[in-house]
Amino acid sequence: MQNLLLSVDRLSTFIGKLFAWAAVALTLLISWEVFSRYALNRPHGWVLDAQIMLYGTLFMFAGAYTLSKSGHVRGDVLYGFFRPRTQATIDLVLYIVFFLPGIVALTWAGWTYANESLAIREQTFNADPIPVYPFKFVIPFAGGVLLLQGLVEIVRCVICLRDGAWPPREGDVEEVDVEKLKEMVHVKDADIEALDKLVPPAQRQEGA
Repeated sequence: MQNLLLSVDRLSTFIGKLFAWAAVALTLLISWEVFSRYALNRPHGWVLDAQIMLYGTLFMFAGAYTLSKSGHVRGDVLYGFFRPRTQATIDLVLYIVFFLPGIVALTWAGWTYANESLAIREQTFNADPIPVYPFKFVIPFAGGVLLLQGLVEIVRCVICLRDGAWPPREGDVEEVDVEKLKEMVHVKDADIEALDKLVPPAQRQEGA
């Protein structure tokens, strides 16, 4: 079971990191349009729509990735003090009452919405129209991946209720924890204080 859970985590991570390249595409597209508009005096009407679609794709496919890393916004001020079983109970109730109905509705409605757009070959309304329906299919596909990851999180809640501890999840890049970093390189506070004594007082004041 744990291997299956981690496999879904890896899938969500892969998809999230794959579509994170949309940020690079956005940067290049906007830079090129600024150059074309102001240096070449050749603006393009479709670029703004393409920017919105790229940003929407990036945002939608980041949902499952963020959920797999337990990175969505939560009231951690109180939640962090609860026992794992209490945390799992709260999460399980919220997943069943709010998450599942919302994401199932998003995926179902998104699929209908995208197919209706495909049926009429929907395009943007400007001088240089581009197709809209490929972007609208992002909604059900991103919703499906998020729903899959949500089911994994529900299973994790059940396991935590049974075992009294959260099962492990896939790690990823995180903010640097200074204390952990010191443990990794075997540096103690006394070592840092000894190095500080070797620095002249004037330089210490400049550094501050």
